[in-house]
Amino acid sequence: MKEILLRQKQVLFFIIAGGLSAVVEIGSFKIFSTYLPHFFAKEINFHGIHYPLSNIFSTSCGIITNYFLSIWFVFERGKHSKKKEFAYFMVVSFFSTLLSLGFFQVFYSFIFKDNINLFFYTLSPEMISKIAAILLVSILNYSVKKKVIFNG
Repeated sequence: MKEILLRQKQVLFFIIAGGLSAVVEIGSFKIFSTYLPHFFAKEINFHGIHYPLSNIFSTSCGIITNYFLSIWFVFERGKHSKKKEFAYFMVVSFFSTLLSLGFFQVFYSFIFKDNINLFFYTLSPEMISKIAAILLVSILNYSVKKKVIFNG
């Protein structure tokens, strides 16, 4: 019973850490996608890839935030050294980033075409696409990080 409660607590902390990381990622994406096109005109559409730098920079901010929240609150240290653990985390995050970028492109290009009005805020298609990509990839991230990196 204690193991089940501990596992539920870990999932809850993972959701909270992921939520905070997502806030950092989405917030930084909003900032980057608003200001980078002023400096790089191709940022909006670089050979069919929408907001590539904004996605990469914001995802990096979210990954770094998630790493520190994960080691402080979610997972116990595994059998790996801190350097190896960090390297594994970055490799998994790199592939997660590619997956997230792919999902973003599909969502932005084919699925989310209109704004969503939430009464207090209007979500643009790029923000909806970013949020949907984060949600999809986070499910995979929990499993891989728990089993491979932190040996849970």
